[in-house]
Amino acid sequence: MIVSSFPGVQQVLAQVKPAQSEDLVEILKSDELELINENGIDSRRVTNGVFRHKGALLYSNLAIQNISTNVIEAFGNVKIVQGDTVTVTGDTLYYYGNTRLAIVSGRKTVLKDRKRTLTTQKIEYNMAQGIASYKVPGRTVDEENILTSTEGFYNTATKEFTYYKNVKLVNKKYTLTTDTLLYHSLTKWSYFNGDTKITNKDGTVKGTKGRYNTESAESAFQNRTTVDNETYTLTADSLEVDGKSNNGKGKGNVVIVAKKDKTILNGDEGYYWKTAGYSKIFGHAYVRNVVAEDTLYIRADTLYSYENSRDSTRKLIGNKNVFIYKSDFQGKCDSISYNTADSVIRFFQKPILWSEQHYQMEADSITAFLVNNQINRMLLKGKSFVITEDTLVKQFNQVKGRTINAYFQTGNKLKQVLVDGNGESAYYAVDDKEKNIGLNRVECGRMNLLFEDNRVQGISFIGKPDGRLIPPSKIKLTERQLEGFNWRITEKPTREKTIWAEL
Repeated sequence: MIVSSFPGVQQVLAQVKPAQSEDLVEILKSDELELINENGIDSRRVTNGVFRHKGALLYSNLAIQNISTNVIEAFGNVKIVQGDTVTVTGDTLYYYGNTRLAIVSGRKTVLKDRKRTLTTQKIEYNMAQGIASYKVPGRTVDEENILTSTEGFYNTATKEFTYYKNVKLVNKKYTLTTDTLLYHSLTKWSYFNGDTKITNKDGTVKGTKGRYNTESAESAFQNRTTVDNETYTLTADSLEVDGKSNNGKGKGNVVIVAKKDKTILNGDEGYYWKTAGYSKIFGHAYVRNVVAEDTLYIRADTLYSYENSRDSTRKLIGNKNVFIYKSDFQGKCDSISYNTADSVIRFFQKPILWSEQHYQMEADSITAFLVNNQINRMLLKGKSFVITEDTLVKQFNQVKGRTINAYFQTGNKLKQVLVDGNGESAYYAVDDKEKNIGLNRVECGRMNLLFEDNRVQGISFIGKPDGRLIPPSKIKLTERQLEGFNWRITEKPTREKTIWAEL
């Protein structure tokens, strides 16, 4: 009496129906053949036999064939050859002829086709469907990749692999680890689920769901994903990356961090071109640039960043609806350019700037020159207008002209204003006891005004000035303001508004 040592085989045998004659596994050759009848069950004991079934050949040192159930138990040098494409080898085989299911196990069980080899300790191979599976650690090797996992399925017809648990794909160009991987060996696309990491010589990509092409190195992630390399990180809710160029495209809460100069771009959608060192971001876009211990924030409909790889400096450009916020000044305009190489910020298209030191500046264009992270000078061109709030007399000192150079001292306090062309000023004069003695209205082509605590302490003129001092009791309301005066302090951006945290 022959008793199977394979767990659960007796239960499987009991459920298998008697084979039809045309489905019975055929013996092609053997060194020895012994017919056995135990309890009315006919079996064959085959030594060094070769079986054929549905176009497949089965080899083993010893096999027991149950005639009524069409099941074969085989031991020693087991081999299955299916056509000219698939070969399975191992130590033990259980083959269920009626369903064409082969279970091959051993210290080294191997499935080979023309281009790849799967090695594990136990393979279940459904020969009718061409699907092989394993539930113990396995290793698949082809011309380009080595792939390991705890469990896996391989469709020999479609050349599709599905891997589960501790999945690792190693290629000479990259390494991919994940929890679940579907790999199409013909298209070279890998689809993954769970914590995934792709590493190559240029950096890493981390995500939880997406696809990756092992040939083109393209990847697309559907959930929150981060690309990290030596120069930047790019994080987004969905992300596409070209692994060859390391260019990336992100959508949804995009964050691009330039590591060398601590510049961070945020927005709804963003692009990064690594070789060019160029980024573009839009939709609730803003940038943070950390200089010394202060941070400059710029908000715009669209932001561009250009990196100079030679010295790691950067040029930032913002277009449309620009807000700027820094601890010592704030502003808005329709176009802005900031170059970290020379610490120069240029404002275009109706720029206006404010400071916590109670001044406001407007012009057709404004250029701010920073020294040690503080404003040193501002150049205003075209319809230039400077307003300072005199908190003592609770009025506004004003200067306007064609071109204005404004100089600042430590703490961003206005120190000097040079006017060149069509100069006009309206400022309040006070005596030594800080008593208001009147309003000075002066017109002169060129003038030089010195300030202290937002008050005019001295003024000089080049050319012939036309001016008058109006005593406080005789100042008319219309005389308090130069033409074009508009104190717009309520429009001054806050930090929260600049980063879209408030409307």
